[in-house]
Amino acid sequence: MEENYIKLIFGLKLKQIRTDKDLSLFGLSKLSGLSKSYLNEIEKGKKYPKPDKIAILSEKLDVPYDHFVSLKLDKNLAPIGEILQSKILKEIPLELFGIKESNLIDIVANAPAKVNAFISTIIKIAQHYNVSRESFYLASVRSFQEANNNYFDNLEHSVLKFAKAYQLDLNKPISPKELEDILIEEYGYTINKNELNKHEALGNLRSVFVPKTKTLLLANHIDNAQRTFIYAKELAYNFLEFKDRLYTFSWIKFENFDQVLNNFYASYFAGALILPKTIITKQLADFFKKDTLDKSLFLKTMNGFNASPESFYQRLTNILPKDFNIQNLFFLRFTHEAGSQRFYLNKELHLSHQHSPHANENNEHYCRRWVSLNVLKNISENSKKHVFDAQVSYYPDDDVHYLVLSSATKDPFSTKRYRSISVGLLINKQLKRKIAFLDDKKIKTRNVGVTCERCSIADCKERKAPAIILERLSKNTLTEIVVGELTNRFSQIQ
Repeated sequence: MEENYIKLIFGLKLKQIRTDKDLSLFGLSKLSGLSKSYLNEIEKGKKYPKPDKIAILSEKLDVPYDHFVSLKLDKNLAPIGEILQSKILKEIPLELFGIKESNLIDIVANAPAKVNAFISTIIKIAQHYNVSRESFYLASVRSFQEANNNYFDNLEHSVLKFAKAYQLDLNKPISPKELEDILIEEYGYTINKNELNKHEALGNLRSVFVPKTKTLLLANHIDNAQRTFIYAKELAYNFLEFKDRLYTFSWIKFENFDQVLNNFYASYFAGALILPKTIITKQLADFFKKDTLDKSLFLKTMNGFNASPESFYQRLTNILPKDFNIQNLFFLRFTHEAGSQRFYLNKELHLSHQHSPHANENNEHYCRRWVSLNVLKNISENSKKHVFDAQVSYYPDDDVHYLVLSSATKDPFSTKRYRSISVGLLINKQLKRKIAFLDDKKIKTRNVGVTCERCSIADCKERKAPAIILERLSKNTLTEIVVGELTNRFSQIQ
């Protein structure tokens, strides 16, 4: 364990024993002969007493010496001990969120009971909702993206530096062959395109990297866009000199938080390389100037790069906040199996606050009026290659409108599974100044909810479940009103 954590655990233990015996710091100072300031430093985790001082405290407080020096905390402080002894605080780079480790220790030391209650609550919530370590790390990365408006200038500059160093022309689509040559010639890679498909258990993997021999195993059924993205990520790992990294795509395990964070950085680099900001910015500006929604122009822009629709939509979440000052947006990825009635939201991002469409309680039914679900239904029933649509979604409960652009494509690893990618832009005065076609009557406007269980829209033909959550909340509200009325009535002096 880190020395700071050992000091903190001793300080927590001393403070707990002192308060249990109803002693003030002044009282303990008189009892032990140790100065009040010295004891205060110990309790705050800033100093660790020498053995003779521990012996004095042990004798005067009537607590075994071994109990003092043990790293175990009593039951009511055990969750703090578990957190401090785990690697979580070391694995998450707190400085990314503007938190100094010393400040965190001071918070724990100054209010251990409250911090303990908070940590216990988080643990119980995580257990109740089956939150895994993977989910926790991914949520941390997502929070980091949101805190930075999902734009990282240092990575954008690294891409330009890389393109210049290797003489890549960012004004035309990058081919996988260009990137493959750099991996082989510059970084000593061996590319194997046959081995992965010999193993049925690896059917969902697109690539595996073997670091010892720098061998990159590729699935032979991936398309050019997928191959280009994989190569770009591998180049990012090397060019940015990341040693902690993930070795499979899609990833199946990790050792620490840095691997998850570096995976995000490498993915961002790859997206910025394949989808250059200057080109997309110009083309989006032309798209936004149109008086009517020009779907063909949007699709032409998307298809002008050697990238998947998902990569394109993700790139929009980098560019729109930075170059168009469109700060309020969300990104959603749904998956759906043909013939089923279930839709799974397995990726989301919200800038600059939590927007109306978002993840919900387990086993609730997402609103079937969302364009994200409609394009999935369309593609699964008609076996098309790509379905695109746009919609203005109005949430009556929140009184907000969103322009939502959505694409559905087939999952390359499943014959019956499809995915949709959506970007939603909050419609406000600023967006109306940016986008000319918002008043286009051809864009469908629909009243929507989040889930059927929470939706107040009456006579909804698409409803898949009764509004039980909303009914429960309404009942509780009515109960509060009646209780308030009775309280006021019987508070009157007769």
